[in-house]
Amino acid sequence: MASDEEGTPLFPLNTSWRNSPNNSGTNDSSGIFVDSDSLPKRVRTYTQWSPFEEGVTLAWNDVSVYAKTKKNGKIVCKRIINGVYVSVTGAVKAGSLVALMGASGAGKSTLMSTLAYRNTGGTYMDGDVLINGRPIGSYMKYLSGFMHQEDIFIGSLTVLEHMNIMSRLKLDRKTTQTERNSKIYQILKSLGLLKCINTKIGQTGDSKVLSGGEKKRLSFATELLTDPPILFCDEPTTGLDSFSAQKIVSMMNTMAASGKTILCTIHQPSSDIFNMFSQLILMTEGRIAFMGSAASALDFFEKVGYQCPSSYNPADFFIKTLAATSGDENSKQSVKRICDQFAVSDYNREVDVVVQYEFHMGRAVEKTYKLGRNFKGLFVWEKVFWLSYRWLMDVWRNPALQTYKILQRSGIALMVGLCYFGTNATTSTGAQNVEGVIFLIVTENTFSPMYSILNEFPQNYPLFLREYKSGLYSTPTYFASRIISLLPGLIIEPVLFVIIVYWLSGLRATTYAFLMTTLAGILTLNAAAACGVFFSNAFDSAPLAMAYLVPFDYLLMVMSGIFIKLSSLPQLFTWTKYLSWLMYSTEVISVVQWDGINNITCDASDQRIPCLTSGSQVLQKYSFSEDNLLRDLWSMFFLCIVFHSLGFMCLWLKTRKK
Repeated sequence: MASDEEGTPLFPLNTSWRNSPNNSGTNDSSGIFVDSDSLPKRVRTYTQWSPFEEGVTLAWNDVSVYAKTKKNGKIVCKRIINGVYVSVTGAVKAGSLVALMGASGAGKSTLMSTLAYRNTGGTYMDGDVLINGRPIGSYMKYLSGFMHQEDIFIGSLTVLEHMNIMSRLKLDRKTTQTERNSKIYQILKSLGLLKCINTKIGQTGDSKVLSGGEKKRLSFATELLTDPPILFCDEPTTGLDSFSAQKIVSMMNTMAASGKTILCTIHQPSSDIFNMFSQLILMTEGRIAFMGSAASALDFFEKVGYQCPSSYNPADFFIKTLAATSGDENSKQSVKRICDQFAVSDYNREVDVVVQYEFHMGRAVEKTYKLGRNFKGLFVWEKVFWLSYRWLMDVWRNPALQTYKILQRSGIALMVGLCYFGTNATTSTGAQNVEGVIFLIVTENTFSPMYSILNEFPQNYPLFLREYKSGLYSTPTYFASRIISLLPGLIIEPVLFVIIVYWLSGLRATTYAFLMTTLAGILTLNAAAACGVFFSNAFDSAPLAMAYLVPFDYLLMVMSGIFIKLSSLPQLFTWTKYLSWLMYSTEVISVVQWDGINNITCDASDQRIPCLTSGSQVLQKYSFSEDNLLRDLWSMFFLCIVFHSLGFMCLWLKTRKK
C-alpha cells in the first residue's frame, strides 16, 4: 500500500476487500483470502458498484482536453490539458477533501470540469476517467454536485422559496412535500441558514439580503439536496473574508469526514484553510506537478531544490514556484523540470497504484449499469409550471420596475389621447387625425416592448445554462416557462394603452370597434415581443441585437401603409410587406374604424387635404381592404409563432455550442 515516510497511506484503501484480482472473493486486512459471501451485505452490494453506500473514488488516466480555435482562417485544435507527452493521471479517494491548485491559466478549472463531465462546447477529451471503475457519462448529473465560482440566483426569491423550487426540480417526483420540507430544514440547519430562511437572496434596492458567505452556503445547500457522494467546487472561497472562507472549507472538511469526496479549485488559501485539505493536486502549464498530501508536497519540492521557508504559507510557496512567466523561458524550464521530476518520482508511482487498481476493477465488472435509471423527475408540464412560477415571482417582486412601466405607458397614452381629443371622424381633417391615432397605437405597441425585451434572455442565460447542464430541465421547458411568465404583461400593457387612447381620441364608439382595436393591439405587441425574443436569442448581447434590429424596424415602419401606398411598391419589394405586423395591425384598426362610414364632409377651404367622402375611399387611399380583416389577424398570430420558433431555435443552437 502506498504511504509516506511516516507510514500514513497517501491514498488509504478504506475498503481493503476490493483488492481481489477477481469478483469471487477478496483479502481482509491481514492478507487472508475471504469469500465474498461471508462479507456483510453492505460490502457485497458495493462489489456491484453502489457508490452511495461506500463513497466514490475518481480516477483518470492519460487525459487530454482540446479546444477548437481559428488560426489563419482554419479551425485547429488547441491542447489545454497535456496528456500526450506527459500523462495527466490521478485519483481522488472517497472521503477526501482535495485542493486543486496552480497559477492562473494552469488548467485547474478545465481539468475539474472534465472530471465532472461538464466540459463546455467546443472542447473534447481524450483519455479515460472512471468513477468506482466505471467510465463517467451523463449520469454524473445524478451522482455529483457542482458548485460554481459565481453565485447566480434569482435575487428576488427568499432562501426558502429558492430551496423549495430547487427541491422540486432536483428530487424524485415521488418525494412527498413532508420529505422535501424535512430535507430542506436539515440542510439549512446544518449550514446555519435557518435564521435567514425568509430573507431575500439579494437584488438591487433590498435592505436586507444574504451576505457573500451566506450565498456560498446557499450554493452548498442547493447541491446537497440530492446528497451527492462527490462534489466539485470551483473557487468556493473567492470574494470572501478570511473568516467566511475558513467556515466554508471547514464545512467541506466535515462533509468529507462523513464519506463524501470533494474536489475544489482554490486560489491562495490561508495556512489554516490549507491545512484542512487531506490531498493536494498542483498544476502548471496543463500538467500535474504534484499529487499527494501537503506534507509530502513540501518534501518533494525540497528534494527538487525548492525549500519552503518555515514562516511562509505553503500554498503561496507552491503557486509562486509553479508560476511560469509568459516569455520567460527559464521559468518555463523550471516548472517543466518539476513536472518531469514528479512523473518519475515515488509519489507518482503511489498515485499510479491506485489508478491502475481502479482501472483493473473497471475491467473486471459489467459495464452496462446506468446510474439514475430509477430516478423519476417531474413531468415536463410540472417543470414548466415551477419555472414559470419562479419567473412570475421575480416579476411580482420588482414592483418599482412594473409600476414605472405602467406609469410610462399610461402617461404616453394620456398624452396621445389629449393631443387627438375631440377628433371628429366625419370630416376630412378628422379622417387624417384618425389614421394618425391608429399609427401611434400600432407603433407604441411595437417599438417599446420590442426593445425592452432584448435583454430578457441574455440577462438570464448564465443561470439557464448552469441549470441546463445540471440536467434540471431542457431548453424547450425553459423557453416555454419564460414566454408564459411574460404573457401577463404582454396582455395588460396593450389593453391599458388602448383603453386610454381610444376613448380620449374619440375613435368609433362601438363595442365591436373597440374590442377589435384592443385585439389588434394585443396581437401587435405580442408579435413585436416575439420578434424581440428572436433577436434576443440570435445574438449574445442586447447592444449587438439592437444594431441589427434597427434597420429591420425601418422596413416594418415603411411597410405599415401610412408612409407609402402599398399597391405602388416595386415588384421586387412587394413581399416585404408580409413581414410587417404594423401593416396588418394598421389595416385591421382602419377597417373597423371606417367600415360603413359614408358621411365624411370635405373642407373646401383647405386644398392640402384630399376630399374623401366615405370610409371605403379612406381605405382605398392606403390600399387597405375590408376583405383582409381575418387574414390580418391570423397573420399577426402566425408571425408570433414564427418569431418564437426562430427564437427557440437560436437558443437551442447557442446552448448546444456551450
